[in-house]
Amino acid sequence: MTDKQPAALQVGKRIAGGQGLSPVLLRRASEVELDWDVRQKSRIEATDTLGRALNVFLPRGTVLRGGDVLVCEDGSLVRVKAAPQPVLVVTHCADHGTPFDLLRAAYHLGNRHVPLELQPDRLLLEPDHVLADMLRAQHLIVTESSGAFEPEGGAYGAGDGAHAGHAHAHAHDHAHDHGHKHDHAEAHDHAEAHDHGHHDHGHDHDHGHSHDKPKAAGKAIAIPVVGQAKAHVHGPDCNHDHDHGHDHDHAHGHDHGHKKHDH
Repeated sequence: MTDKQPAALQVGKRIAGGQGLSPVLLRRASEVELDWDVRQKSRIEATDTLGRALNVFLPRGTVLRGGDVLVCEDGSLVRVKAAPQPVLVVTHCADHGTPFDLLRAAYHLGNRHVPLELQPDRLLLEPDHVLADMLRAQHLIVTESSGAFEPEGGAYGAGDGAHAGHAHAHAHDHAHDHGHKHDHAEAHDHAEAHDHGHHDHGHDHDHGHSHDKPKAAGKAIAIPVVGQAKAHVHGPDCNHDHDHGHDHDHAHGHDHGHKKHDH
């Protein structure tokens, strides 16, 4: 006679970021560790840290984030943890580029609908050697790493962004009641108070020049065009290891032959 396995717990509710739950309840909750590929599915089979089998059925399009809480059919809670996974970390090269290169890279990756996690000084994406080569050709440094991956959600995705743990439950009441009222009637009276009655000043404003004279066109400004230098590709053959401990001696030693002008 074999022991019968307990039936899997059914899960059909998600609390974004565990909002509204007391810290005591969250500490008592079990955990389930899921990577990004699993967390963006609406049907998930998993096992929590208590060894319980979970059958997760969420509305289609739901994305689980680290810190979310699942509510099981028996009322127990399960915290979602973003599992470490392989990622590419993209940073700008201080020697051959600028932080603006990251903004440009995010634009191009967004055009390709690449899941992308945005951080103040870096971008994270899932491993892809074609994209890695493209990014290195744009003055960017691409390294392989492992960690939790929380890509940005859709701009219209009802709080499914990468950092939507707090979910803005306060509903963003932008009434901005600062404790004083803007009496529009008073505003109108104030406007009337500033009616200086320019037609009653007793002078004709005849300044001896016509007010119908067209304004002179602005002076054109010449903008110099500087040729772009050949891109430095951060690949295996770029002759430096990007530890930024190397010195770039930019003393070109050019003798420009400037002669002293005797005035």
